[in-house]
Amino acid sequence: MSNYCPDYYQRKRYKTRVATIGNVLLGGENPVRVQSMTTADTMDTEKSVDESIRMIDAGCEIVRLTAPSKKDAENLREIKRILNERGYSTPLVADIHFTPNAAEVAADIVEKVRVNPGNYADKKKFEEHEYTDDSYQKELDRIEEKFTPLVLKCKENGVAMRIGTNHGSLSDRILSRYGDTPKGMVESAMEFLRICVKHDYHNLVLSMKASNTLVMVQAYRLLVKTMNENGMNYPLHLGVTEAGDGEDGRIKSAVGIGALLEDGLGDTIRVSLTEDPEFEIPVAQKLLAKYAAENRNDILLKTETQELSYDPFSYSRRETSAVENVGGDQVPVVIADVSSIEELKPSHLFGFGYAYSVTLDKWNIMDLAADYLYIGNNTIDFELPGTLKVICSLSVWESHYQNKPGFFPMVSKDELEKIDQEQVFFLSHSATDTDVEYLSNYTNAILVLDTEHTNKTQVFRNLSLNFANKGIKNPIILCSSPTGNDTETYQLWASSDLGSMLVDGVGDGVWLGGNQPAQIRNSTSFGILQATRTRISKTEYISCPSCGRTLFDLQETTAKIREKTSHLKGVKIGIMGCIVNGPGEMADADYGYVGTGPGKIHLYKEKVVVRKNIPEDEAVDALIDLIREHGDWVEPK
Repeated sequence: MSNYCPDYYQRKRYKTRVATIGNVLLGGENPVRVQSMTTADTMDTEKSVDESIRMIDAGCEIVRLTAPSKKDAENLREIKRILNERGYSTPLVADIHFTPNAAEVAADIVEKVRVNPGNYADKKKFEEHEYTDDSYQKELDRIEEKFTPLVLKCKENGVAMRIGTNHGSLSDRILSRYGDTPKGMVESAMEFLRICVKHDYHNLVLSMKASNTLVMVQAYRLLVKTMNENGMNYPLHLGVTEAGDGEDGRIKSAVGIGALLEDGLGDTIRVSLTEDPEFEIPVAQKLLAKYAAENRNDILLKTETQELSYDPFSYSRRETSAVENVGGDQVPVVIADVSSIEELKPSHLFGFGYAYSVTLDKWNIMDLAADYLYIGNNTIDFELPGTLKVICSLSVWESHYQNKPGFFPMVSKDELEKIDQEQVFFLSHSATDTDVEYLSNYTNAILVLDTEHTNKTQVFRNLSLNFANKGIKNPIILCSSPTGNDTETYQLWASSDLGSMLVDGVGDGVWLGGNQPAQIRNSTSFGILQATRTRISKTEYISCPSCGRTLFDLQETTAKIREKTSHLKGVKIGIMGCIVNGPGEMADADYGYVGTGPGKIHLYKEKVVVRKNIPEDEAVDALIDLIREHGDWVEPK
């Protein structure tokens, strides 16, 4: 199989080898495992133990701790001893960056060692190098010499290893050879993987983490394809690194991790939030619950192909014709559904980004303002803001709004005979209905695609292929109405429902239904578009989840920065607790705030450090000044 998953049109789990991590089996037929990482200093034994216990009690199946030095690695023995004494046998993982000798110490103590190919034997200085094939091979020989002792020790001790590539910490060597690409990420891992295979060591797990969900998804897919072509099938650890906190962090994680789970990829997941680690566990569990048998209503699609209508390893938006402000080169739209409200009032629009002032008789339009209002069989007896368009049933449109600009009918397939082909309209089309040739006669139709089935990714993907084969270029609105009762579950499930298709360039708008309040449906819609980089409507924070290397309070600092910058639409700010997760991990960011020593902060403009060793109590204001200097600051309203 050279594809990246077993079947593009049937949801099947990708079958891997089994990795043994202490008493936990990973991959194969085993459940997808949930894990997290401590934030305490590993030398603080009691804090590390207490935090580990909180994580395990919350359902964490694998606990990771940082080991930045041999001394930290040695202390893992004491942490493990105390945990065992207290009745906890959950396997521990040593997280290694820059220090191969610490990894070799840890391999005598813990059940798993994580290494990052980007900084295990290489350094990152953002320098470009030119290599011949011979000089590059000498670099590979150097890496093999440095890495082999750890491989042999892990093999001898029965210790597992995660080869964890991070997009932001690719070495200068890889960047010079392959560029800042998913291909570079995969090759970085494969170099280390080949050394393991050479020594017949296979107790391995692989990861391809990035804060950019498109890069992350493409890299995992390319990794699986590359493994398949080389006769390999090692388990996968899924995660979106530096996802942030709160709603944004959850949505972003669900988009990236969910897009892969939708295709049956993933054997363990970690949701990386800038919050206490035990709070990550229920988020991961709720996301995985979407794929439990009792929550699934999949349809068996009748397909005879494994073709796709797009390249799954790079982003290209589906080519569509623009209809009104939907499709073409325009950003995806957001639909606000108020059809269940019988007597509409201006206040009902507040949750969708429109605040009406009775005193001023004026609408205030917020940054997260929906583009269309679906009223169904209702009518509106008040003036709307000029930017908001309305969708209503065909009967209401014919009787009230046929000649009113900005009002459009929603039409079913059997009502098409009532529609003038010159009229712009929304057409409800079941995503399982593959009869699409008739649409060539209705180029002014905006398609609203929905399905009651839970394998939406496969259903939408199949229909997208039919569109491509028949030359249908109508813009499409993707619908989802998750059944999760609590807000968190709703957002996670909606994000994985729609995120996978938007990552692949399919979708010109989103329409979320369900029983959640208007504000949740609206913010989730914009959050999904932001997380898939298809519509930027707010500040983006690339914030690491904290660990024992962190040099300041990440949660408190992120809150302070968010409070002062959340109005900077489209600006990306990286907030990194240490230099390990510094300029590389926030490679996507416009500005960076990085801990470099106790109480000291470096500020970055993109990848370049511009101010060094700023006292922590002055650093947030200095960041604001830096944003001003580069012309990206606007005063909050």
